[in-house]
Amino acid sequence: MIKLTVNDQPYTVDVEPTMPLLWVIRDVLHLTGTKYGCGMAQCGACTVHLNGEAVRSCVTPVKRAENQKVTTIEGLSTDFSHPLQQAWQEEDVPQCGYCQSGQLMSAAVLLRENPNPTDQDIDDAMSGNICRCGTYPRIRKAIHRAAAMQKTGGAQ
Repeated sequence: MIKLTVNDQPYTVDVEPTMPLLWVIRDVLHLTGTKYGCGMAQCGACTVHLNGEAVRSCVTPVKRAENQKVTTIEGLSTDFSHPLQQAWQEEDVPQCGYCQSGQLMSAAVLLRENPNPTDQDIDDAMSGNICRCGTYPRIRKAIHRAAAMQKTGGAQ
């Protein structure tokens, strides 16, 4: 039995310790916002926060998350009030939308660590997240908008 805290909720799961955290999140806890992309930590679709840091859940054994704090896209905000979620909508970022939960989770760590990122900062921080639709310019614009929203405390 492995004890986890996911989105501030305690869980005890009966799974193999080597099972990828992604499959625990999706198949055991039924939180399906986190996506499977490549299974090799190359695309970023499965990005979640482990104690506030972005990790690729497809290669993170659930044992590593034991007694730790995991945040999925569902836990970023319960009412879509996070500045990134608002900016994503206002900038019409998603095309197919498949990569967006991982993009948002990576962007959230970026803005926490660097509340005023340059284009280069954004490109560097987001380079591990692949968008097959190529919405990178909209992602960058939305991150800038969210950074401005965080400064003023509201929508732009």
